Amino acid sequence: MSDDVVTFGFVCVQNAGRSQMSAAFAERERQRRGLEDRVEIVTGGTMPADEVHPEVVEAMRELDIDLSDRVPREVSDEQLNACDVVATMGCSTLELDANVEVRDWDLDDPHGQDIERVREIRDEIERRVVSLFDEQFTDQ
Repeated sequence: MSDDVVTFGFVCVQNAGRSQMSAAFAERERQRRGLEDRVEIVTGGTMPADEVHPEVVEAMRELDIDLSDRVPREVSDEQLNACDVVATMGCSTLELDANVEVRDWDLDDPHGQDIERVREIRDEIERRVVSLFDEQFTDQ
């Protein structure tokens, strides 16, 4: 892979659970690998919630990742079309440009789930984010 900037997008309907966890893990992975100048991260939802789901904040806090100050936001097609890879969470009907690689991760919504199930979803998201970085940055 070249030294070009790679942009990852993480999107779901409410931007209050899965996509927030994905973005947080991507931020951590970017820092761990020293890729701050090579990876941009976009996250948002098509119909954002008012807050990140409390059970998601709790599960991420267990890994020393604080989402309590994050606010779900709307993401535009223009922002997503500028991404190299967009991961949807199983709840999207996005129509993006052909040059954007869209991956539907088809993950259960953690909202309203018990903490054990939220942890399972969280851990699966972490694995997928790490794998995404491994694929894109095999020379690291």
